[in-house]
Amino acid sequence: MLRMRNNNTAAKQPRLIYLLSVAQRRVQRWMAARPQNEVTPAQAGLLFILGKQDGVLMGEAGAALDMGPAGISGLVDRSAAARLVERRADREDGRAWRVWLTAKGRTVLAQAKTDAAEVNAALMEGFTSAEIDIVARWLTSIQDKFPRELSRELSRDPEE
Repeated sequence: MLRMRNNNTAAKQPRLIYLLSVAQRRVQRWMAARPQNEVTPAQAGLLFILGKQDGVLMGEAGAALDMGPAGISGLVDRSAAARLVERRADREDGRAWRVWLTAKGRTVLAQAKTDAAEVNAALMEGFTSAEIDIVARWLTSIQDKFPRELSRELSRDPEE
């Protein structure tokens, strides 16, 4: 099997984009393939949000997950079909929808929290707390350096 890794210690710059992309895909695939997982990582993210604030507006959930309207709508649809959440019209604004955990969603959320703790422990293995703090700071800085609004604006067709 051919392995293409940057083992050259004299390399001038780490291939951060490549490393970040591969790491994200591997963690997502690994989490999705675990037999005890009843939900996708995206669904788990939605459950975590609802675990903190049940009945959140769909747009707020989408913003927290860094998803646009179509993405959060599809995620809520799939989660509702799996009976993890239910969507209800907002009492004050009939155009807005709120998302609520179901009993099954609460049970799955508890398992997702356990799974996330195991994955986080595996990710941190072999690193000091100070190193993990730096990694977390770096990953968080990406959100500031590449804001969602700017990304959306840059990808728009200039003739729209």
